[in-house]
Amino acid sequence: MRSGRVGSVLVGVALVMVPVGPWLERLFGWAALGAWRTLLVAIVVQGVPFLLLGTVVSAAIGAFVPARVFSKALPRNPVLAVPVAGAAGVVLPGCECASVPVAGSLMRRGVAPAAALTFLLAAPAVNPVVLVSTAIAFPGSPEMVAARFGASLVTSVVMGWLWIRWGREEWLRLPTGHADHAPGGGRLVAFRRGLQHDFLHAGGFLVVGAMAAATFNVLVPPSVLEVFSGSPWLGVLVAAVLAVLLSVCSEADAFVAASFTGFSPTARLAFMVVGPMVDMKLIALQSGAFGRAFAVRFSAATFVVAVLTCVLVGGVLL
Repeated sequence: MRSGRVGSVLVGVALVMVPVGPWLERLFGWAALGAWRTLLVAIVVQGVPFLLLGTVVSAAIGAFVPARVFSKALPRNPVLAVPVAGAAGVVLPGCECASVPVAGSLMRRGVAPAAALTFLLAAPAVNPVVLVSTAIAFPGSPEMVAARFGASLVTSVVMGWLWIRWGREEWLRLPTGHADHAPGGGRLVAFRRGLQHDFLHAGGFLVVGAMAAATFNVLVPPSVLEVFSGSPWLGVLVAAVLAVLLSVCSEADAFVAASFTGFSPTARLAFMVVGPMVDMKLIALQSGAFGRAFAVRFSAATFVVAVLTCVLVGGVLL
């Protein structure tokens, strides 16, 4: 309940900034506050529809879908279940905000953590909406679409296999059931309670990540980035770090990447692959859902794997 109250407060802060922000800017002469407020609201507005989609799916899974469905759909062997879960990410048109609550619900229904985490990474990166937006942002460059799909899918599957090999149970705070065990009222009440809990809980962390991303955008001038864009190797690393800090929704990040004309194609690929898997709001959402210890380790490992994969795939296709 405490996390739900904190989430309600943080979501309320984001809503209050819309009408109150201009008044504070005029009262104190905070010009930078206007840019910060605009970015904060933009990131939250981008993420909330997909977060709502994810929490609806999560609550529906918990309330209406029997656990035996997942045991039949996925191979019993976790090594084989991981690529199947990665391929399943193709069919969900959502961003990273939606994937976290869905992955948590899958774990609550008995899906192996490695498979659920693979789905968490793949769903926002390889779904049809993302691929179509990438094709529109890079017209006449089907190799960029293929490179994004391949690098994203490989990264998610490799991370699932790495979790099987080196992941530890004490790192992952498995989410407890809410909709699954709601006392009384039937499945509809269970669905409503699960939706309310997951949305308020994850919404608070979405706002935290959006605040961090907006702060970076305001404090770091564009001239700092131009210093690194000319170097092929530094450009890839800087673009990947930018993806983490800017926290652009996966449905829109291709257009941002296309605007980075000073960066190499591989660097722009890194921006599009790293962002949906490791950005500020996603790290915050993972911390809230699975614990801080997990989020730090998993995000760091995903960042490294994604960058290396982009270098390899970019070298072949781009």
